[in-house]
Amino acid sequence: MEVRTSDRFPGVEWVGDPGDFIKVDESRCDGCANCVRVCLAECFEIKGKKARVRTLAECMECAACWYVCDKEAIVFSWPPGGTGFRTDWG
Repeated sequence: MEVRTSDRFPGVEWVGDPGDFIKVDESRCDGCANCVRVCLAECFEIKGKKARVRTLAECMECAACWYVCDKEAIVFSWPPGGTGFRTDWG
């Protein structure tokens, strides 16, 4: 399985293809941009006054986007086992 690293986040790896484990329900999104502000990996952007997933390539699966979304527009599910974010830091 492919293992990727990033200069932006030393000490972490992303394993395999976790798929689209975060989505934005545009019918619920009001474009408040809370998800954009809270995401350290810059996974989101605002387009047409709605949030959308820009990339999940460096997502650390913290679920902060889901937590701060007052409109419950973020649909978050854990990536399949063995894929996604991995670190030795706990």
